[in-house]
Amino acid sequence: MADTEPEPAGREPTGPEPQQGEPAGPKPTGPEPGESEPAEPTAPAPDGDAAEPLTTLSLPAQLIIAVAIAVAAVAAAIHLSAAFLNVSPPNTLTKRHGAAIDDYVYPEFERVWKLFAPNPLQQNIAVQARAQIRTPEGGTATTGWRDLSAQDGADIRHNPLPSHTQQNELRRGWEFYVGSHDAKERPQGMRGNLSEQYVRRIVALRLGREEDGGTVERIQVRSATTPVAPPPWSDEKIDTKTFYRTLPWWTVTSADLPEAKRP
Repeated sequence: MADTEPEPAGREPTGPEPQQGEPAGPKPTGPEPGESEPAEPTAPAPDGDAAEPLTTLSLPAQLIIAVAIAVAAVAAAIHLSAAFLNVSPPNTLTKRHGAAIDDYVYPEFERVWKLFAPNPLQQNIAVQARAQIRTPEGGTATTGWRDLSAQDGADIRHNPLPSHTQQNELRRGWEFYVGSHDAKERPQGMRGNLSEQYVRRIVALRLGREEDGGTVERIQVRSATTPVAPPPWSDEKIDTKTFYRTLPWWTVTSADLPEAKRP
């Protein structure tokens, strides 16, 4: 029986040798048997009320929503159609339904331009007024013409935020009058009488109750229309003579003045 050589002292026994085909080194770590992998975080579920589709609503609620959408769509279509026809060139629809379109558009949705055919002003129109006054001595006198349009222009010039009254009150009032009267100053319907009252009150407010030391009893209005001269480079010839349209005298009453200025 052969003798075995004893192992040297201090040498620790090694583990089993790796078998052939098995990689050397530490084995990959993983979850212990019986452990489950952590689940990935999921997004919070949406609120049931916010995500509730319309199909889950009751039939009456669906009908109410459908009717409201239909009414809004029809109203928008009518408004856009009327606004378009109001600024479009004359056509069959505007000739047949022009009165109904105007009743809907004016005055809230009025426009001062025309689609496809801009019409810039080619005249300068100034509204002027004078007054017949009762003097302190008991006689009567007539004042000179006062250019009310020039006063508005002076208030607007160099004013970064002019008021709507300064820009449009007198101008639109005069256009209102001209559009509702014929060449002999005869009013056309109720709008004609209303335009006279409107212009008379504008002028009475501008002149006031007292003028040139006397009491205003009557007023007279006229327009001064001057064609705009062509530019220097144009060959167009235009007569720039000023034409006047003078209205009859109007009696001023206390109703034509605001309460603060009434006698």
